[in-house]
Amino acid sequence: MKWVTRENANVDRVACPWLIRRFIDPGAQFLFVARDQVLAVADREGAHSFDAAGAEYTHRDGLCSFEVLMDAFGLGEDAALARLASIVHAADVSEDLGTSAEGPGLAAIARGFAIVHGTDDHRKVELEAPMYDALYAWCGEQAAS
Repeated sequence: MKWVTRENANVDRVACPWLIRRFIDPGAQFLFVARDQVLAVADREGAHSFDAAGAEYTHRDGLCSFEVLMDAFGLGEDAALARLASIVHAADVSEDLGTSAEGPGLAAIARGFAIVHGTDDHRKVELEAPMYDALYAWCGEQAAS
């Protein structure tokens, strides 16, 4: 399935593809397009839209897109994933940065990838995925202790 979002991916728009490929749609293909083209491209391509104004899966009710996807696909029972969602939320929603001790670190890492890799969103997703795998594993260890 195709998934479409805004270009110039940062925290949520990198974390969501990781979540989608790992837990929702392993064969997902991602399209990163101009902000004002997300809904039209999703309609034309028969794709799911995320993390954009009016998207199928986007910020709502105080949740970031990662959390909305978790809720929509019934992933909230996974304690490690729930912990990771709180970190992603803190890193993505600037006014909630201090709600998770790890949030500022994830925000800084994402900003570094954005600086180094600019607008190559597919490369950012590829390079950051192992970090999300490791963070998910760490969250699992924290949940078990």
